[in-house]
Amino acid sequence: MAESAASFLVNKLTVLLQQERKLLGGIGDNAVYIRDELEQTREFLRAADEKQESDLQLKEWIKKVREITYDTEDVLEKYILELAHLHHDADGYKKYIKMVYEPVKKLMARHQIASEFQKIKLRMENVAKTQQRFKDIYDFRDQGSSITTTYDTRGDALLLEEEEIVGTEEPKKQIVEWLKHTDDGLMVVSVVGMGGLGKTTLVKKIYDDASVKANYDSHVWITVSEKFNLERLLRDMINQLSSEVKLQPPRNLEAMNGDEMKEYVYKFLKDKTYMIVLDDVWKIDVWESIKYAFPRKRACGRIIVTTRLYNIGNAACSETCGHLYNLDPLSAENSEKLFYRKAFPRSSCPSDLNEIAKSILKRCEGLPLAIVVIGGLLATKNNKFEDWKTFEGTIGVELQGDYLKRLSKLLSLSYYDLPYYLKACFLYLSIFPEDKLLQKWEVLRLWIAEGFVEAKEGKTQEEVAEAYLNELLNRSLIQVVGTHLDGSPLSFRIHDILREYIISKSREQNVFTVSSGGEIICPDNIRRMAIHIRLPKEMTNEFHNVKYLRTLFWFEFSESGLVLHEVLDNCKLLKVLQLRKAPIDNIPNEVFKLYHLKYLDLSGTNIEVIPKAIGNLRNLETLYLYESKVTDLPVDILKLCKLRHLLVGSLNTTYPFSFDCVRGSKVPCEIGSYLTSLQTLYWIDADKVDNIKIVQEVGKLTQLRTLGITKLRRGDGRDLFLSLAKLTNLRSLNISCINKDELMDLDHSNLPSLTLPFLRKICLHGRLEKLPRWVYFLHGLTIFQLWGSRLREDPMQHIEDLRGLVCLEMDMLAYEGEELIFKGGKFQKLETLSLNSLRGLRCVRVEKDSMPHLKRLYISDCGIMEDLPDGIEHLSNLQQVEVETMSEKFKGRLAEQKHKGGHEWKLAHVPRVEVWELVDNEWKQHQL
Repeated sequence: MAESAASFLVNKLTVLLQQERKLLGGIGDNAVYIRDELEQTREFLRAADEKQESDLQLKEWIKKVREITYDTEDVLEKYILELAHLHHDADGYKKYIKMVYEPVKKLMARHQIASEFQKIKLRMENVAKTQQRFKDIYDFRDQGSSITTTYDTRGDALLLEEEEIVGTEEPKKQIVEWLKHTDDGLMVVSVVGMGGLGKTTLVKKIYDDASVKANYDSHVWITVSEKFNLERLLRDMINQLSSEVKLQPPRNLEAMNGDEMKEYVYKFLKDKTYMIVLDDVWKIDVWESIKYAFPRKRACGRIIVTTRLYNIGNAACSETCGHLYNLDPLSAENSEKLFYRKAFPRSSCPSDLNEIAKSILKRCEGLPLAIVVIGGLLATKNNKFEDWKTFEGTIGVELQGDYLKRLSKLLSLSYYDLPYYLKACFLYLSIFPEDKLLQKWEVLRLWIAEGFVEAKEGKTQEEVAEAYLNELLNRSLIQVVGTHLDGSPLSFRIHDILREYIISKSREQNVFTVSSGGEIICPDNIRRMAIHIRLPKEMTNEFHNVKYLRTLFWFEFSESGLVLHEVLDNCKLLKVLQLRKAPIDNIPNEVFKLYHLKYLDLSGTNIEVIPKAIGNLRNLETLYLYESKVTDLPVDILKLCKLRHLLVGSLNTTYPFSFDCVRGSKVPCEIGSYLTSLQTLYWIDADKVDNIKIVQEVGKLTQLRTLGITKLRRGDGRDLFLSLAKLTNLRSLNISCINKDELMDLDHSNLPSLTLPFLRKICLHGRLEKLPRWVYFLHGLTIFQLWGSRLREDPMQHIEDLRGLVCLEMDMLAYEGEELIFKGGKFQKLETLSLNSLRGLRCVRVEKDSMPHLKRLYISDCGIMEDLPDGIEHLSNLQQVEVETMSEKFKGRLAEQKHKGGHEWKLAHVPRVEVWELVDNEWKQHQL
C-alpha cells in the first residue's frame, strides 16, 4: 500500500509542479527533491513489500515512508486549500479587505509550507540512507529467493487422509468424465477457484484414483507455486517420468537448457498416454512456456491445471478444446460435517455452543481451509462457551495469531501477488459492511476519486478502473453476485474470511479504520473511516484526530443530524463523502467548504433543494442525488466543470409497473456548454429552460457514455435525433416520454442514419408508431427494452439479425399484436427473453434453430395467452422459465401438461420452472 500512496503523490507533485511552479516559488525545489526521492523509493517498495512480513525493521521503514507520503500530501492540500480561500469570490468592502490582506496571507502560507517541506526533506534523506542499507542486505533482483521462515502449508493438501476430505464427489465425477474422453491428442482440464477452496485436494484425489491412473502410461505431479522457474519445473518433470519407468534421468540433465528439456519431454511422451498435473499456477507464462513440451498427435495427453486465476485456466483449456471447472464452496451440509468433525473430534456439539458454532461456520462460507483451520483451533478451547464467544467476535484479530497463520499465509499469497496498483484497490473494499453487495460502478468511481487509478493513453479512467476490477475477478478475490441482463457484472461481494484479512491489513497500514463495534477508534492521522454503527452525540469527541481525513463513509445514522455537523466541521480535506440514506433534509453547510471533495453521495436522502453554494465544490467529479427529492438543479452546478457523473431522479421497478415509474430532474439550460466532462447523466427532464431545448444541449456532451432522459415530447424527437448523432461514445441510452399517449418520434428518414458503434443498451419508454430504422443496424447492442411502445407490427422481423443481442424485454403494452414469431436461425446470441403485460398477445411461435442459446424465459400478465410458446421444446439450453399472473386457463393447461408428462410436458428439459401469483400484495409461488 505504501508504494500506491507514493505513486499517487509522485503523480500529484508532477502535475502541481507543472501547473503551479510560479505559485510555489522557492518551495518548488524541495518539492522536486521529495518527488524524485519518492520515485526512486517507489521501485524499492514494490520489491520490499512481501519481505516486510518477516523483517520488523523493514516493516518499520516502510511505515516511515508511508507517513512521509501522507504528511507531504497533507502539507500540499492544506496549502492549496488556503489559496482556494484566498481566491474565493468577494465583493464590496470584503473585496477591498481581501485585496489588502491577500498578499500577506499568501506570503505566510508559503513560509509555512516551506518550513514543513524542509522538515519532510530531512526525513526523506534519513529514509534514503536506510534504504541503501536494506538494499545491501537483500538482493531484490532475485524475487525467487524468499526470506520468510513461515511454514508453507499448501503441500499439506497432498497428505490429507480420506476421512478429512468432504464434498468432492460431484466435482470429481465431472472431471473424471471429461478425462475419459476417448479422442487422442492433448486436452487440458482447468480447476479454478480462490485460495483455500480445495483445488489441490480435489485433483490429488483424482490423481491417486487407481481406476483413473490405469488409463495412462505416465503420470507427473508438479507443484508450480508463485515462484516459477522453468528449468527447475522441467527437471522435476523429467525426473518423475524417468523414475516411474525405473530409468536414470539423462546424465547431462543439469546442463540442459529449457528448450533441450522440452524436446526430451516431447519425445518421451510421444506415442504414450499420459496425465500431468500442474498444481497452483500463478502466471500465464507457465502455460505459455511449457505447452509445446506436450505432444498433440500420436499421443493421448491429459493435463490438469489448478489455479486461482480465471484467465490462466481459460487460456490453457480453450487451446485444446478442454474444460474449465469453477470449484464452488462446500454446501451447507458438507461444511457442517467438516466443521463438527474438526471442532468436536471426540464428541458432538454441546447445545450451548450450537448458535455460536452456526455463526462461526457461516463466516467460513464453505471455504474448506477456513473450516479446517478454525475448527481445529476451536477444538483446543475445550468447549468453553466464553472462549468460543470471544473468538466469534475477534476472527480478524485471530488471523494474526500463530494458530491461524496457516490460513492468513494462504490469503497473503494472493494479496502479495497483486500488482502494486491493485493492492490499494483491494484493501479499499474493507470499507463496506459485512454482507453488503458492492455495486460495480460505485466502486470504480470511488477508486478514481481516491487517486488509485492511473491514467492510460487512449482510455478513460473508468475503463482503466474496470480493467482493475476484472483483474480482481480473474484472481478469484471477489465473486460476481448480480449481473446485468446481458450477463455482464453488476454487483459483487468478498468472502467473509478474506474481508477480515483485508480489514486487518488496512488497519495495520493506516489505510482505513472501520468502526462496527461499540466504540470509535481513531488512530493518529487516520486517512479514511467507515462508520457502521449509530453514533450518540456524546461520542463526537472521539473525532479529534480526523483533521487529515480524506474519506468518510457513513452507513448508519442517529436520528439527530448534530453528530454529522460536528464531525464534518473537523474534516477540511475530505475527498470522498458518502451520506447515502442519511436522515437529512438539507445539505450541511460544512460540505460546501470541502474544496478537495471529488465524490459526494447524497442519494436516498430527503434533500429537496441544492443550494447555490454547490458551486464551491470545483473539484467534484461524482455527484449522486439519485432517489433523493431533488427535482431542480441550480445554475451554480455549471461551475463544476470537472463533473463526470451526475445521477439524479429515480426509477421505480417494483411490480406492478406504471408508466410514471421514471422521475427526472430539471437541469440548467447551458449544461452542454459547461459540463463537457460528463460521462454519466440521468435522469434529466427534456423540458425547455429559458427557451432553450435541453435535448439540443445534450448533443454538446460528447463524452457521454450513459444518458437517461425523461418527459420527452413528440416535438423533441428531431432535436434529440440530431444530438444522439454527436454522442458517438454512448454505451447506454434510456428515453422516456412525458406520458403514455405521447408519441416518441425518433425515426427521421430525411436525416443521415444514426451510427452509435459503442451502444450496448437501449430502453425506449413510450409510444412508437414503428421501431426507429437506425435500431435495425445496432449490431453491438446487447440489451433492448421496449416499454409501453404499443407497436402493432411484429418487431421481431426488424431486430432478429442483431448479432450481439443477448437480452430482449417487451413490457407494458410494448406490442399490441396477437402473435410473435421467432424465426429459425435468428436471435443467435439471445439468452434472456421477457414478455410482460402484452395484453393482446395470444400466441408465441418459436421455429426450430431460433434462439439456440436462450437460458431464461419470463412470461407475465399476458392475459389472453392460453399456452406456452409453440416450439419451446426446441430451446435445448433453456435453464429457467418463470410465469407470473397469467390466466387460470394458462395455468390449468400448464398443470395438465405436467401431469400427463412424456411428450405432452414441453418443459421436461428445463431445470427450473416457477409459477407466481400476487396475492394481497405478496408474491406466492403456485404449485403445478
